Amino acid sequence: MFGWVRWYLREISGDADYERHCRRHLREHPDRPAPTRREYESWRTRRREERPQTRCC
Repeated sequence: MFGWVRWYLREISGDADYERHCRRHLREHPDRPAPTRREYESWRTRRREERPQTRCC
């Protein structure tokens, strides 16, 4: 049960997204370092603003 709770918390906190992004980045760009968490969050925020989706708010 603890494993499921840990997985759930990592998914809603964004930790899992960051780790998936870093793995993909290193696989596709092995010559460049992975972004820091701050760089990733900044990129993700900019991307969301540039590509707005239908939302309630």
